[in-house]
Amino acid sequence: MSDIVNGAVEALNAKLGGQGFDGTAKFVIDGEGSIILDASGARAGDDAADVTLTATAETFQAIFEGDENPTTAFMTGKLTIDGDMGAAMKLAGTLA
Repeated sequence: MSDIVNGAVEALNAKLGGQGFDGTAKFVIDGEGSIILDASGARAGDDAADVTLTATAETFQAIFEGDENPTTAFMTGKLTIDGDMGAAMKLAGTLA
């Protein structure tokens, strides 16, 4: 996996504070790889998920650091979402 994916996994796990996510979500980082988030936390992987979020590394970094609101990123086209929108909304609350 790329250094960007590995760094994002670390950032997500730190943000979650040891908690997992009720469901499965995939973060696809354009040109870098993907991350799976589930009950056991974040890890690099490309498994099937309830919801898939796709964006650039810069957009995900801004979301993970709290500089970009996930809903705003979606509404402005920086973030695409495929799958369960309810899971996406729950995920936005988890990352806030």
